[in-house]
Amino acid sequence: MKKSIRIGCGAGFWGDSPEGASQLVASGVDYLVFDYLAEITMSILARMKEKRADLGYATDFVSAVMKPLTHDIKAKGIRVVTNAGGINPEACRDALLAVFKEVGVDLKVAVVLGDDLSARAQDYRDLGVKEMFSGQDMPAKLSSINAYLGALPIARALDTGADIVITGRCVDSAVVLGPLIHEFGWKADDFDLLSAGSLAGHIIECGAQTTGGVFTDWQDVSGDWDRMGFPIAECLPDGTFDIVKSEGSGGAVTVATVSEQVIYEVHDPRRYLLPDVTCDFSGVTLTQAGKDRVHVSGAKGLKPTDSYKVCATYADGYRSTATMMIAGREAVAKAQAVGEAILKRSSRLIKEAGLPDYTETLVEVIGSEFSYGAQARRSDAREVTLRVAVRHPSKDALQIFGREIYPSATSMAQGITGFAGGRPEPQPVIRLFSFLAPKSDITVEVVSDAGRQVIETASFDAPKATTSAAVADVAWQGSSSATVRVPLIRLAHGRSGDKGDTANIGVIARDGRVVPLLRQVLTSEAVADYFRHFARGNVTRYDWPGLNAFNFVMENALGGGGIASLRNDPQGKALAQVLMDIEIDVPQALLDETGLGEEKVPA
Repeated sequence: MKKSIRIGCGAGFWGDSPEGASQLVASGVDYLVFDYLAEITMSILARMKEKRADLGYATDFVSAVMKPLTHDIKAKGIRVVTNAGGINPEACRDALLAVFKEVGVDLKVAVVLGDDLSARAQDYRDLGVKEMFSGQDMPAKLSSINAYLGALPIARALDTGADIVITGRCVDSAVVLGPLIHEFGWKADDFDLLSAGSLAGHIIECGAQTTGGVFTDWQDVSGDWDRMGFPIAECLPDGTFDIVKSEGSGGAVTVATVSEQVIYEVHDPRRYLLPDVTCDFSGVTLTQAGKDRVHVSGAKGLKPTDSYKVCATYADGYRSTATMMIAGREAVAKAQAVGEAILKRSSRLIKEAGLPDYTETLVEVIGSEFSYGAQARRSDAREVTLRVAVRHPSKDALQIFGREIYPSATSMAQGITGFAGGRPEPQPVIRLFSFLAPKSDITVEVVSDAGRQVIETASFDAPKATTSAAVADVAWQGSSSATVRVPLIRLAHGRSGDKGDTANIGVIARDGRVVPLLRQVLTSEAVADYFRHFARGNVTRYDWPGLNAFNFVMENALGGGGIASLRNDPQGKALAQVLMDIEIDVPQALLDETGLGEEKVPA
């Protein structure tokens, strides 16, 4: 057993910079991992495979990453784990082996199969499977159906001696947990260790988001944006690990930058469900252990459930979006009027063509603080971008919409210019259909030089249902004083993200002494009211004591989410920034005591 393992993440999504991989190879890692897949990516890859049987995987992994780095990876003995296989892991393997042959390098490749359940769609339909959040029936035609597999198959693939492991759909953190199981010999019931390894994967899976990217206090790192470092987890057999970054790179690894990633896209921190373990991250602690080094400990784990989450995608009509700039006095009002007129005119023409009206429409005036709803402060901007989005079951209707965009430049407000992207073309609307499938019904296999191996799924009793423990509202215990109204960003920082149509906003106190005040005023009801222009479902707050944080989960808050949403921010990436402007009355004495009273946000 090795004393420690260095695992670096070279890509947080399909389209990330290939510089990440080259940074990490130069810095020296034991494992290089890549996370390329999102729910919508699977439907895109499925359409690629329909057109060509040898596609359906993240081609950049082969051409832009592995081909230029193959010799260095071989020379340094670096092993690679990735979900770049997408819908077609075996085609990805074949393309990679062709590259190895071309450059004259011999590396062993294994693939993990079993996540693609498209052949069983009718079986699930016959069973009456319902969507796990909305309760809707399974659509008649699906684009893709994939189970989120875990880390054990990856570990078994590494056990065969593979240098490269390619998977289809798996949970993002599995590309890190798999190597740790293999290297440290962790067992299927080492739940605390599996939770810790999953946390390491969760922290580095999004690449530079851990090293100062997408950081609330952006001024602290903006000078390094042109050379951002990619993250490395230095992991120990006891489950603790340090987060660092590639040597000589920009960015920052601090308790603040890492905590924002820990809280990203997690719902209940005491019950984060993964195929290998039910994680309890509520007591995780972060310690600054040196410059650009954060020590992470405290993850706990419980038995996993007996089901895999399955994500299916399906087409639901078409969408189209047009944008243009509008300048001059009363630009906001002019833009709103232009948007409404385009919709009114095109709607009339669509009906005259014998087609039904739009399924959904949206006018956004960017520059008017549209995302802030009732809290918007700007209506006097002299230059804005108008965004008009529509949805319809027919492409023909959206072609009519597209033809009516440019005429606005001569028939509507003065100051219209800057049409983006030419005449808008209809794009398919892709929706998610999620459900649970028994692990015992899904066969997972590893295919390697050693042959084809079926991976047995560990069986446990289902974990007891737990929720975040209630924390009593305790007022700040200080001397009474006058209060000062300040924006939340003075007291906290945070990050937001999405899971389908559900958004999460993590709020992390800058000082533990303000947590009682935040607990009292930043309630679920307060956040729901602040986002009443977006949130259509429940808003739940979870306490996260180890991070001095709160996690807000907003259901039905993203207009369908992903490609199904007409919004400019369909994944809720801006919601934390919007919440940072909510105003809070704070005792002046508390601001003085914590040093948070300065106008400039602390570094």
